[in-house]
Amino acid sequence: MSGHSKWSTIKRKKEKTDSQRAKIFTKIGRELAVAVRQGGGADQNFNVRLRDCIIKAKSNNVPNENIERIIKKAAVDSAGDNYEDIVYEGYGPSGVAVIVKTLTDNRNRTAADLRHYFDKYGGKMGSPGCVSFLFEEKGLLVLEKKNFNPDKLFEDCVNIGADDLLEEKDYFEISTKPDDFLKVKEGLENLNYNFDYAEISMVPSTYVELLDENKTTKMQKLLDALEDNNDVQIVWHNWK
Repeated sequence: MSGHSKWSTIKRKKEKTDSQRAKIFTKIGRELAVAVRQGGGADQNFNVRLRDCIIKAKSNNVPNENIERIIKKAAVDSAGDNYEDIVYEGYGPSGVAVIVKTLTDNRNRTAADLRHYFDKYGGKMGSPGCVSFLFEEKGLLVLEKKNFNPDKLFEDCVNIGADDLLEEKDYFEISTKPDDFLKVKEGLENLNYNFDYAEISMVPSTYVELLDENKTTKMQKLLDALEDNNDVQIVWHNWK
């Protein structure tokens, strides 16, 4: 099991959001509430969307009591706000592929905001499907090395059904098929493995490296603007 690290392209985003916990908690809270109202109720055994949102919330350190409170409130207030999922695709500087997942109650506002960000920072918003073919949906599980034995972890991953295990300097990265993500995560947790990141992600098949300082700065500002927008839930890209 080996391969190119996917965590390296996610780590910067996670480090940034760790300093903006309140905003992230608000976004995830909205996603949890919508999952209850639109995904089939408050029982995660029957509501796959809610189950995935709970995994995301926990991987972002949202307290369990917060999760439970949001779910209970959404179950009682079944009407709530009228949000819809919309995915936008586009290009950053030098053709960096960008996918933006949003949850919005005003698609015109969201589309205008995102188009403005792309235009302002040297990119261009594209049509649906223009870059998604460059990504593959995978489950990613990341854990610090600590005292884990690589051979034992490899054996456990094979037995539980993970696709790939990558060893880096400070961490291990495990990837799974989307449908196997929960099984692998829970199986390894039952063996006392604790994850620093656990989420189903869009993983790039190719990467773009920016060598020009001006383009690097613009790409960073584009990502910051997108991630700071209240309607944006998550951003994937293939900037190396």
